[in-house]
Amino acid sequence: MITPIHSSISVLGADNSNLNITVVLLSFFYESTLSMLMTSQVVLITGCFSGIGKALCWAFHRQGYRVVATARRLEMIEDLQAAGMSTLPLDITDPTAIQQAVSTILETHHQLDILINNAGYGQFGPLMDVSAEKLQAQFQTNVFAPIALIQQVAPIMKQQQAGLIVNIGSISGLVTTPFAGAYCASKSALHSLSEALRMELSPFGITVVTVQPGAVASNIGVAAEKELAGVLKSDSWYVPFEQTIRDRTNLSQVEAMPTEQFAAQLVQQIMQPNPPAIIRLGKKSLWLPFLKKWLPTAWMTFLLKRRFGL
Repeated sequence: MITPIHSSISVLGADNSNLNITVVLLSFFYESTLSMLMTSQVVLITGCFSGIGKALCWAFHRQGYRVVATARRLEMIEDLQAAGMSTLPLDITDPTAIQQAVSTILETHHQLDILINNAGYGQFGPLMDVSAEKLQAQFQTNVFAPIALIQQVAPIMKQQQAGLIVNIGSISGLVTTPFAGAYCASKSALHSLSEALRMELSPFGITVVTVQPGAVASNIGVAAEKELAGVLKSDSWYVPFEQTIRDRTNLSQVEAMPTEQFAAQLVQQIMQPNPPAIIRLGKKSLWLPFLKKWLPTAWMTFLLKRRFGL
């Protein structure tokens, strides 16, 4: 451990004014350099056009990190570029786009210290009505794409002998609800893959953190409504449950934690020397897993069926 220079003043002789000035200057230089080393890291964030992704960009930016914000179209994140952040177009479902983005980051910043896998969406609706194509698309975005990005970024971190990968999961990956089976399954898969990666990458100095948000303000409900429009048909078994299904798409926005508050708290935890393996923030992020763990399955099933009118 490095001992702060100012702690040795008494040993060197605090009564000497010239020496005191020298020690103060050296101490200032030491602390400034240490701070600069900690906050000059490069962080790549996906899905930055709104919600959690955009809030994380601002939170990291305020802490002095060099933020690389991405979205499908650059015009969606022009405000981040205007604030001094780097921006890149990135469709996370396109392997070529992933390779190009990572190469551009290396050419520009010469390092990549933190990856935040945030991009994703929710495919809601009864599983009897979700087509194979829509189910595949859900897993392509929420599961396969983050792994593809990790496979591109991890070799860089291995060479640096340090790195942090943060996968944004969901409390829905722990507690499956009706009419959200595809989304819940994709987040559960991401949690499991993160657990495996945490162990597999640790020998190479790479830390993996899984974030399991509860209710956090975002645009997931709006996007989910659009996805639902192509699922629930007039001949569906679940037409009588249509309003309940639509309510499910916006359930995470009820009394949700403000996005800026979520991002600020998450960045503070990530900045720790040894961040937690699992981070849960937002309304219901603690008591829902508690109920899932301790209630008998039959009781939990009864509560969820009653909640969703089944």
